[in-house]
Amino acid sequence: MRLTFEEIKNEIKRVFIKYGLSEEKAETCARVHTESTYDGIYSHGTNRVARFVDYIQKGWVDVDAEPTLEKEFGAIQVYNGNMGPGVLNALYGVEKGMELADKYGIGMVGLKNTTHWMRGGTYGLHAANRGYIAIMWTNTESCMPPWGGKECKLGNNPFVMAVPGVDGEPAIELDMAISQYSYGKLQVTRLANKKLPFPGGFDKDGHITDDPGAIEESMRIMPIGYWKGSSFSFMLDILGSILTDGIGAADLDKKGKGSCGGASQVMIIIDPKKISDKEENMAATIKKAVTHIKSSELSEDSTGIFTPGEDFVRFREEHDAKGIFVDDSVWEEIKFL
Repeated sequence: MRLTFEEIKNEIKRVFIKYGLSEEKAETCARVHTESTYDGIYSHGTNRVARFVDYIQKGWVDVDAEPTLEKEFGAIQVYNGNMGPGVLNALYGVEKGMELADKYGIGMVGLKNTTHWMRGGTYGLHAANRGYIAIMWTNTESCMPPWGGKECKLGNNPFVMAVPGVDGEPAIELDMAISQYSYGKLQVTRLANKKLPFPGGFDKDGHITDDPGAIEESMRIMPIGYWKGSSFSFMLDILGSILTDGIGAADLDKKGKGSCGGASQVMIIIDPKKISDKEENMAATIKKAVTHIKSSELSEDSTGIFTPGEDFVRFREEHDAKGIFVDDSVWEEIKFL
């Protein structure tokens, strides 16, 4: 079905208030979930509402918790998220990172003992739309086999990089899972009764497959770049733990709660205006880079060359024209809540 932004946001807000969030917190969380859906990231927008409610009911998220400062030295701050709503904790961390960047040119916020931040790209855009450069990631419980293994021992550890847009263009942002496809993307593809465009993992018998349901069943998602993605995910887990004085997959698994409960997140925010002599220098660099990659001759059966995050611009245009798409079963689930 197709709905307006306000219809979606107001219904999600109603649900969140019902399950204990204050009106202000419910408004922010509902807006973020709706923005993710508006940008075409259905897997971490409307599709995550019921799951977030489930975490609240199970006591995995403390709706009243606020982050507390534990350590501070120069351009670095470390906070305890106290298992509060991950969306609110992450937004708080980015705000603090921007404050540090204003003072030092760069700020690093480590956020430990927090919960699922939903769409990581939300926080990269939050900084980039205000003129900052963002590099950030979260670690997660084990949900991906290391290369050469079949048991899940690696987190999927979403990674984000964002730079401001220029000349009125949207920010350029990389927001990726370390698997070829996130579990959320597998769910969306399965619900649409489609196959993945490229193989994304192994079935229970160890065969490479493009069937999202078979990969969900086996939990053998494939890391990007095979062994390289496996190593990248491993390093993000370690650095996330060290830079927050928090925990990684080995200890997150012991909690037995799933979905990033107790996760560690790192947010590095940079003020480019303190580096470049003129703001137009950064704009010229970005425009030159975009023009350069798009000058490539298209490959066979290509649908075009896109900069990171350009896909959500196309989703916005479609949703503005037709209304925002929400899967019927997902919407009924939200209404039922």
